[in-house]
Amino acid sequence: MQDGRAPRIKNRAPAAIQVTAEQLLRDAQERQESQFRAPKQRVEDYEELHEYRGRKREEFEKRIRQTRGSIKEWLQYANWEASQGEYARSRSVFERALDVDPRSIQLWLSYTEMELKGRNVQHSRNLFDRAVTLLPRVDQLWYKYVYLEELLQNVPGARQVFERWMAWEPDDKAWQAYIKMEQRYNESDRASAIYERWVAVRPEPRVWVKWGKFEEERGRLDKAREVFQTAVNFFGDSEESIEKAQAIFNAFAKMEIRLKEYERARVIYKFALSNLPRSKSASLYAAYTKFEKQHGTKTTLEATVLGKRRIQYEDEVAQDGRNYDVWFDYSRLEEGALRDLREEGATVEEEEAAVSRVREVYERAVAQVPPGGEKRHWRRYIFLWLSYALFEELETKDYARARQVYQTAIKLVPHKQFTFAKLWLLYARFEIRRLDLPAARKVLGTAIGMCPKEALFKGYIQVEFDLREFDRVRTLYEKYLQFDSSNSSAWIKYAEVETQLEDFSRTRAIFELGVAQPQLSMPELLWKAYIDFETEEGEREKARSLYERLLALSGHVKVWISYALFEATPLPLPRSERDEEDEESEETPMAPGDVDVARRVFDRAYKDLKGKGLKAERVVLLESWKAFEEAHGADSDVAKVQNMFPIVSRKRKEDESGQVVEGLDWDMVFADDERESNPTSFKFMQMAHEWSKRAKSGAAPSSVLAGFASATQTATSQSGAPSAESTAKDDDVASSDGE
Repeated sequence: MQDGRAPRIKNRAPAAIQVTAEQLLRDAQERQESQFRAPKQRVEDYEELHEYRGRKREEFEKRIRQTRGSIKEWLQYANWEASQGEYARSRSVFERALDVDPRSIQLWLSYTEMELKGRNVQHSRNLFDRAVTLLPRVDQLWYKYVYLEELLQNVPGARQVFERWMAWEPDDKAWQAYIKMEQRYNESDRASAIYERWVAVRPEPRVWVKWGKFEEERGRLDKAREVFQTAVNFFGDSEESIEKAQAIFNAFAKMEIRLKEYERARVIYKFALSNLPRSKSASLYAAYTKFEKQHGTKTTLEATVLGKRRIQYEDEVAQDGRNYDVWFDYSRLEEGALRDLREEGATVEEEEAAVSRVREVYERAVAQVPPGGEKRHWRRYIFLWLSYALFEELETKDYARARQVYQTAIKLVPHKQFTFAKLWLLYARFEIRRLDLPAARKVLGTAIGMCPKEALFKGYIQVEFDLREFDRVRTLYEKYLQFDSSNSSAWIKYAEVETQLEDFSRTRAIFELGVAQPQLSMPELLWKAYIDFETEEGEREKARSLYERLLALSGHVKVWISYALFEATPLPLPRSERDEEDEESEETPMAPGDVDVARRVFDRAYKDLKGKGLKAERVVLLESWKAFEEAHGADSDVAKVQNMFPIVSRKRKEDESGQVVEGLDWDMVFADDERESNPTSFKFMQMAHEWSKRAKSGAAPSSVLAGFASATQTATSQSGAPSAESTAKDDDVASSDGE
């Protein structure tokens, strides 16, 4: 312990005597020193009592002189005098204290409590009278005063105190206390009169509601209705007044519901809701909805739910006026309400009111013009105009107003930046439905002249095509192609029109003009349509020439495959070779295809792709060729094509030391390519394949080297049989490799 370390504990066994927490607390309590207590004085005679009182008074007077403004010292002094039975002295002390602070509520309450304890009732009354006269806004003094008078069964006196208090127009609790006192003594008429004075002083909705409920509870239903009607007349018909008096209407309607006067309640609710804006009457609508669910019919309930939905949509559009989805829902809600009214057989006035509500919603919606000049902001907005126009046309049959809606929408859109073809086309179709074809053509012509667009051309062409105005269709296609000559679909559609009109010379001329364009969006579609047209017409030579022209331009493997399959496909006879009977019959005579020509096309394609070094395209071609041979050729033809397939192996390259190693990339090795580029290794592969055949004792040759064997046989047949010496040498090499 001398070095500051804790002592080492040698014995860790528990002690023989265990000390509990309770024993520790008891020992601590016993060892505490006792607090100082003043000695008790015992008065034996009046002389000692007089001496004690004098000493205490001297102490109190000294403390008061030191802290004159401390009400606590005054209260202790006065209460001590009262405890000694010296009420006169106690009153003197209280009066002296009131001279110091006459507005101390605690002082007045202690003074009156002292008098009441001494059973000096009249003194207490006088004190309360003085207190409420001096402090008329202190409700606690009034409550104490009224309680004293009522405790003494002096009800007229308590009523007089209340009257004095009410003259000061106190808060609602004071009026309620006065009314409850009258109710305790069954003075209902007096209570009703107090309510009347109360609403005159403080005409708030909750006061009117309490008065009406009071009259209802005491059975004066006519008086209760009169109270609510007076309240309604007092607040008036203005929007702000009715909004403030929602509680009155709600309470009035609930009273009528309790009395089973459901029509009266419905009239009250409708009157209030008709004069209130929808965004400020959510609580009243909720109460009305609940009422209709309990006591209404299906029609009234739907009308209530409709009103509630209107409030919801009004809140949403108030938060974000450019939320067009909400405007769509809102307009559909109003249109649905209009249709329901018509189905129920509503009056003309009700229907006109519903139509005006729909128009109001649409007008407010289209007034929310999107900001900026980006089309993506206008996409949803423009559909509001279209819905508005369709509503006017289909629902109200107001065609002049529908035309005005279309015209206003067209004027609003910035057509120099962007336009909406749907708007122009719907406007034109509207004019067509109104049998005003010149106006429709004028609209579409203006659209094409102001802001030409592919959708506008297509729509205008379809309109004229539906009207069977083929000269106009041709003119429009010419304008369309002048606007965008690289559009392959436009050339195709134009040619299809001429085909339907059976003007085949014009069709071919259109296709020729199309394929001659220097730039096309998708030229393969146009070439395919041109070839399909010639194929359907049975013109094999013309289609073949088109394939040749297309191959000269692209040489794509798909073109080769399509060309080969075309040669093997039967075609209908050309129109010039058909008889009249063939034209009238449903089945068109067919000219068969030539499989050998198709094989020659496949062979040309293979050589062309081989010359270009396109290995993947050659594999695609071989797969199509194999499928073709499986469908039209013999087994030998299929085997021939199968032997042309490549071997997939890793590419070989020389490393830094000059050794040939396999790389990570895969390569396709064709037999004919290997024979031409590496004849030595190709000969070696041939011998290895022959050895493998002999080792398998007549088994089928390996699929991996089958191509090489086929190519070898072909090469041998072309160059002649090898000499015996070379054959023997080759066999020796093969046997040495086998070992």
